[in-house]
Amino acid sequence: MPFKLNADRRHHIPKQKHKVMNSAAYDAALRQRGSLTVWFTEEAVAAWRAEPRTTAGGQPWYSPLAILTALTLRAVFRFALRQTEGLIGSIIGLLGLALAVPDHSTLSRRAATLEVPRPRPRSDGEPIHLLVDSTGLKLCGAGEWLIEKHGAKTRRSWRKLHIGMDADTGQIVAAALTRKEVDDGSQVGPLLGQVAASVASFTADGAYDQDGVCAAVAERHPEAAIIVPPRSTARAERNGRDRAHAAGPPPAVHRRARASHLAESLRIHHPGPG
Repeated sequence: MPFKLNADRRHHIPKQKHKVMNSAAYDAALRQRGSLTVWFTEEAVAAWRAEPRTTAGGQPWYSPLAILTALTLRAVFRFALRQTEGLIGSIIGLLGLALAVPDHSTLSRRAATLEVPRPRPRSDGEPIHLLVDSTGLKLCGAGEWLIEKHGAKTRRSWRKLHIGMDADTGQIVAAALTRKEVDDGSQVGPLLGQVAASVASFTADGAYDQDGVCAAVAERHPEAAIIVPPRSTARAERNGRDRAHAAGPPPAVHRRARASHLAESLRIHHPGPG
């Protein structure tokens, strides 16, 4: 088989090196990742049919909410139009709803003129809740296919993208591209410098549990709440204060809370009643 020709030289996922002590909770978390809950509100069921048309022309069968719901599920599951039609039909059948299912031709035609609701623009002076995280970007070139085929090992080039996002609107308000060796906490200052509005809260993962991060936030936004989970190796200072407070006086509103990783906290929110 051609795909097994270089199987021994491909990059495999490394084996787990630590032992899982909480097997029951670990298994429950893995099962929860595959859990799917879909429901239709009464308002969405009532608004599924299109309103009667008062002008000349054909009468549409489905409201923009129905088309937007189908296209949203298509984007989430990366389905084609026919598979999306089957998915919507199966969901409606499982829920026991007497709703018509838009066919793939209707979805294709209505998607070209569908008006997608946009996030509410933020008013001037309204503080934002800032989410900060980073991700790695691999630089790919023309030789990637040859490397995969012949198994030649070369030094891959990586870059790190630091992002600051508004939690309410989902808009990226700050970004910085650095080399992979750059620490996440060192880019908090440059990211905050790009935010024009005031910051009500700063939320990040355990990689930002540093003295410099708290100092940078307190310097620019003293009233901001810092929501950063402590690292697994975190410990209190001998003088009784938290390690993050050792760099200077704490901000006016400072709290630490256990927060899940931002990549898992981002979810697709339906803007309509459905």
